[in-house]
Amino acid sequence: MTAVTNCSNTSTDLLQVTVGGCSSAGIRDINQDAFAVKLPSQNNVVTYKGIVACMADGVSCSEHAQQASQTSVTQFIEDYYCTPDSWHVKKSAQRVLSSLNNWLYHHGQQSDLRHNGLVTTFSSIIFKSNTAHLVHAGDSRIYRYRQGKLKQLTQDHCHKQSGRNSFLTRALGMDSHLEMDFQCYDLELNDIFLLSTDGLHEWLPHHDIEKKLAPQQYDLERTGQQLVAQAKNNGSNDNISCLLIKIEQLPHENVDEVHRKLTQLVIPPVMKIGNTIDDFIVQKVIHSRTRSHVYLVQSKNNKQRYILKAPSPHFSEDLIYLEGFIREQWIGRRLHHPNIMKIEDRPTCSPFLYHLCEYIEGQTLRQWIHDNPAPNLNLVRDIAEGLFKAVRAFQRMGMVHRDLKPENIIITGKSKVVLIDFGTVQVDGLDEIASPLLEEAPVGAADYIAPEYLAGERAQHYSDIFSLGVIIYEMLTGKLPYKPYGSHTITHTRHHNFIYQPAQNHRNDLPQWLDHTLKKACHPSPAQRYQAMSEFHQDLSTPNKQMIEKHQQAPLLERNPIFFWKSLSLILLLLMLAETGLLLSC
Repeated sequence: MTAVTNCSNTSTDLLQVTVGGCSSAGIRDINQDAFAVKLPSQNNVVTYKGIVACMADGVSCSEHAQQASQTSVTQFIEDYYCTPDSWHVKKSAQRVLSSLNNWLYHHGQQSDLRHNGLVTTFSSIIFKSNTAHLVHAGDSRIYRYRQGKLKQLTQDHCHKQSGRNSFLTRALGMDSHLEMDFQCYDLELNDIFLLSTDGLHEWLPHHDIEKKLAPQQYDLERTGQQLVAQAKNNGSNDNISCLLIKIEQLPHENVDEVHRKLTQLVIPPVMKIGNTIDDFIVQKVIHSRTRSHVYLVQSKNNKQRYILKAPSPHFSEDLIYLEGFIREQWIGRRLHHPNIMKIEDRPTCSPFLYHLCEYIEGQTLRQWIHDNPAPNLNLVRDIAEGLFKAVRAFQRMGMVHRDLKPENIIITGKSKVVLIDFGTVQVDGLDEIASPLLEEAPVGAADYIAPEYLAGERAQHYSDIFSLGVIIYEMLTGKLPYKPYGSHTITHTRHHNFIYQPAQNHRNDLPQWLDHTLKKACHPSPAQRYQAMSEFHQDLSTPNKQMIEKHQQAPLLERNPIFFWKSLSLILLLLMLAETGLLLSC
């Protein structure tokens, strides 16, 4: 019999829980149940990854049931906390469980006896911010006790036979393909979650469990022991396990608290050549604009040069802007890719808010486009290759850039591409953390923003594909594929009429198949756009025969709408003139 009770941390603005549990072999010789809880000691781990609780019940007919259950709970927790902070919970859990299932299934297949596989039920709750993320397969269960009522949150994956007999229809290690249930529930203070195996819940009615959970003050460990003992007294003939987690405190920040955190560091004053900040001397003012100030600086210690980016003092009270600026530092420290600018650590004792970035010699893609009005297609492909690699790096980390534009791309002397700005990046993992700050409007340059994001929908990976399509189109033609928005605000541009202008209108030396590729990449409808970066990459390199044939078979209105309407107008004009001539002759 084992039990644990603890509190995750003592900070007043983080998630806190208490835990208690009990597991017994019951009338059996071996306990094939297993449970585990991870209560991170570091506050940032609680914030970005959460608190994880797991319950598993190995199938009793297998000699390896105990190994399967213990391996699943311990390995899941260990591997989950190794996934990137930027991934959302579901993606992290799916990746870990897919790998774990493959391992269990593969090793189970090594047994001479079919029933001796490594198969186990698995139920887990990941508590992150104000949400409980449930992951489940099998007939172990997850309940929630709230305001005196017990509710079963998971569905049993088993087929009931006569009496209490049943057989599993879904479990870890049962099949090479794993299908898990994923659910999300909002948390409330004093919620109690119960994870149990069938040796307990098959022998305890709901009202009996509710009675044990009813007292206002109780010890979770003792309650778990009482539930296990009562199930055994009721005749349970299986291993008996339960795990209880109570929500003691929820992370809650109001605007004042967020303001305090975001304004702890001082925004540097606008600087000139020769000014010093911390250990750095300003050598050049790269640009000084309304939103930020960027300088070339040199360290007095190692003489190395960096780019120092500081927010504008005008935004000292703009919490959404400041949060984005700080998020850029968080992102830059987690991305390690040759096509993405590195952000270094600031001096730990610095009272100032700024980024210390890798110094990259080169020119912006905007300047490159200006200097190369009709570039060779192969040269454009080389630059596009670097862009694809950089955006893929964001995608692998569960991020959407949302502000891809020529001004945010540096071209070095060897045509190497480096993305230099990611203050507007959307991060799946961070979006799961409750915040009182909400973006009031889409961020980024309107002419490069995907229409669905512009319309208020959440940006997806294919939103960045749209932006890439626009950029590559502009590199080849010096123009935009759609009518520019001009000085209109983003609110007005949501009603913009997206009519694609063929690239061949601007450069007749470009092949038609390339126009098909660009049109699909920046199609206003996500359903008609490339869904994978690899498909866009492939079609940019090699003509897509299927796309060409589809275009040739399409009606003229779809193939060349401008020519169609011009021709129709001419025909109508000729008919009108002919009719006028007949009337005059009469």
